[in-house]
Amino acid sequence: MNNLFSPFKLKSINLKNRIALAPMCQYMATNGIPNDWHLTHYTQIARSGIGLVIVEATAVAPEGRITPNCLGLWNDEQKNEHKKLVQSIKKAGSVPGIQIAHAGRKANANIPWEGDNHIDGNDSKAWNIIGPSAIAFGGGILPRVPTEMTLEDIHRVKDDFVKTAKRALEAGYEWLELHFAHGYLASSFFSIHSNTRTDEYGKDVNGRGKFLLDTMKAVREVWPEHLPFTMRLGVIEFDGRDEETLKESIELIKQFKENGLDMISVSMGFNTPNSNIPWGPSFMAPIAKKVKDEVNIPVSSAWGFGKPDLANNAILNEELDIVMIGRAYLVNPHWTYVAAKELKIKKPDWVLPAPYAHWLEKYNL
Repeated sequence: MNNLFSPFKLKSINLKNRIALAPMCQYMATNGIPNDWHLTHYTQIARSGIGLVIVEATAVAPEGRITPNCLGLWNDEQKNEHKKLVQSIKKAGSVPGIQIAHAGRKANANIPWEGDNHIDGNDSKAWNIIGPSAIAFGGGILPRVPTEMTLEDIHRVKDDFVKTAKRALEAGYEWLELHFAHGYLASSFFSIHSNTRTDEYGKDVNGRGKFLLDTMKAVREVWPEHLPFTMRLGVIEFDGRDEETLKESIELIKQFKENGLDMISVSMGFNTPNSNIPWGPSFMAPIAKKVKDEVNIPVSSAWGFGKPDLANNAILNEELDIVMIGRAYLVNPHWTYVAAKELKIKKPDWVLPAPYAHWLEKYNL
């Protein structure tokens, strides 16, 4: 029976355990370029013995950044710095992955500790935001109405995802995740709360899923078959129509799988400020299990797995194949070691750097 420290293989990539760093925006980039902050942050966690490090949501175009301080990979200057980041993660003993994204109508916000709200359209830092329909997210902090995308816009953004995937490969990333959740562009195409189009990219569930499927298929053509190709998808909104949304999501995931997707990271839509999310320990586990069973595809998830026993149980109960851990690594970059100790894993299939291992063991930390 597998546990949190069992190895996991997907395509040609072998993870030494089933722990992955959930992509968490750092809001520390300038012009989308990784810097010393990112190098230190990701390398430190990679040294902990974690199996997979997924670099935060990285914009496929300048307009696709959540904030002006988000990472990007739309040009070669950014790619060259990503190469350094990849090399450092690998040298520290983890597999380097990246999540690529477009924020859509949630783009052009202030960084969280400066408001987390839309930048005023008249501000010098403002840019035009786009979405499937001219509907604001609202909720008091994201009031700006996006420009409804033309067919030309749709094809351009799809091509931006393809170009960014190519750059990610050239930078050396070995695991690619599409960010199709959390109310960002792809997620907003799939949601009834944000897509009221009457053309082929709206109208019904197939139309709402078309941008996601088309983009996934286009990226699949340029991402190597031997490397993991995954997606974070908002499969539920907690908006009162959960059963229907989940059913629609599962049918869409089946199409993704048929067209070459290797794994789904099960998450939420966040397309409406009026959701009623049942926050709690491992609350996404049963939903992920349903996706896993009905689609027969490997799954991961985040949200509420930060305690080692919860993360381990998700693997033991075959709810998840990989557990995404986020905030717990911000509290303790050596969470992997703590988890192994709490779970009484005497000889896990990973090795801490000698200085860490020596002192942690010597003083029973």
